[in-house]
Amino acid sequence: MNYLSKHKNSGMVMVFSLLILMSLTILGVSSVSSSLMQTKMATSMEKRSLSFDAAESAIAAVMFESEDEALLSDTARDDPLSAARSGTLLDLGAQDLSCFNDETWTNRILTKNGLTKNTQHIIPGNYTDKPVVQSWSRAAFVREQPCVGSSNVIGGSNISCHIFIVRGCGQMDDSNYAVANSVNASVFAPATQ
Repeated sequence: MNYLSKHKNSGMVMVFSLLILMSLTILGVSSVSSSLMQTKMATSMEKRSLSFDAAESAIAAVMFESEDEALLSDTARDDPLSAARSGTLLDLGAQDLSCFNDETWTNRILTKNGLTKNTQHIIPGNYTDKPVVQSWSRAAFVREQPCVGSSNVIGGSNISCHIFIVRGCGQMDDSNYAVANSVNASVFAPATQ
């Protein structure tokens, strides 16, 4: 009788120990799984952040080049907004200023070499190499319109507002999508009509 009750107790202890061990294993696997998921989320957010920085830099590069006096005075080369003005009109009802359409719109590339005065930034290269990130822009002319709120300043002069959309794009090398941001740019220029 004594012998049976001893083995019964030790069997219960073993079952109880196995239950505790199984609970600890489940907690450990759950913790590792959660940690891996958080790492993936953090990596994804970092990639999006780097791509967004590249897209914003591409927009800034268009503005830099469009205000470059040396480039503006060079009749052999165009700044991106002047090039877009002489190119295809963007029909917002039927067209999209896509990051991946590099044939229709005026394109610029921002590389790790940065911005240089009197330069059209069209040479291919990476925005950063570690990690590899590309940064580029598309610029398109949308319309010409009277400048709102400027009637007191320019009166009946032959000046109008030329409206452009500039889309900055950034993409990580191992990503299937590009992060994009767009700005509207309004430039005072002689009216064409």
